[in-house]
Amino acid sequence: MEIQLKILGLLYIVLAGIHIFFPKYFNWAEELKPLSLINRQMMQVHTFFIGLTVFGMGLLNVFYANELANTDFGRIICFGLFVFWGIRMIIQFFVYSSELWKGKKFETSMHILFSFIWIYCTLVYFFAWKG
Repeated sequence: MEIQLKILGLLYIVLAGIHIFFPKYFNWAEELKPLSLINRQMMQVHTFFIGLTVFGMGLLNVFYANELANTDFGRIICFGLFVFWGIRMIIQFFVYSSELWKGKKFETSMHILFSFIWIYCTLVYFFAWKG
């Protein structure tokens, strides 16, 4: 289980780094212009803190995989992360509209890739929690 937790940690660190490219990729300079200043800045600040949080999860997994997998406190943390990523997995299927990806090669491949990633995250934490 420790290896799986460390793999997740490395995956999270990469995922956190990808957040740096969101503003340019999603064309936020133009797309967010119609929003009020508070909504525009909330989008930018929340993206930064989501990236930072995912980076922190990555560090936790890389450096404390043994504790996560083998202590009561670690398993409680794994339960919380199981719930977190489980909800994220559900959102992937039931909140994001299929209009965003259906019929688009790149977007469909990203939808499938991230669906597998969220399922993997959820399962790793479930099994780490259960011991």
